[in-house]
This record gives sequence, structure tokens and C-alpha cells, in this order.
Amino acid sequence: METTKFDIADYLDSNEMIAEYLNTVLEEGNSNDLIEAIGHIAKSIGMTKIAEQTGMSRTSLYKALSEDSKPQFETVMKVLKAVGGQINVKPISV
Repeated sequence: METTKFDIADYLDSNEMIAEYLNTVLEEGNSNDLIEAIGHIAKSIGMTKIAEQTGMSRTSLYKALSEDSKPQFETVMKVLKAVGGQINVKPISV
């Protein structure tokens, strides 16, 4: 039996799926997980399209969203806006 590598970007095919994915990562992950998730979303939409919308080069976008990168908050916000996302804050239930 032949297997293929799982790629979450293949399943991020609607705004609802993207939002659910981001919210899950925000609730359960850390900052590195969030950057990786945004990279998956950008890949699913198309890096060229996201680069055009953010005013960044594709190379800079790949570098900013690579594993263990520490992009500036402004970059994260630009990419989130380009993928149709935003950050909302809600109180933590204790």
C-alpha cells in the first residue's frame, strides 16, 4: 500500500475551516504553532497571492513563516489580514 504525507493545507479549503484551524491553534498551541499554522493557511491559498496582498516578496514570506522563525507582529497581522483572519480576545474561563 502506498502512503502520502499528510498536508493540512490540502484541507483548508474554506474560510470556516481556516478560522476553526486558527482558533484551535490559538487555544491549544504556542507562538511557534501559530506561525506554522499561518504558513499552512498561506500555502493553501497560494504564497504568490499572499505575497502580493501583503506587499512582501515570496522569499520574505517563506522566511517569515518558516519553522522556528520569529516574525514581527506587523508581519503576522499583514498575513492574517491577507488570509481573511483576525485576532479576537476573549476572557479566559478559570
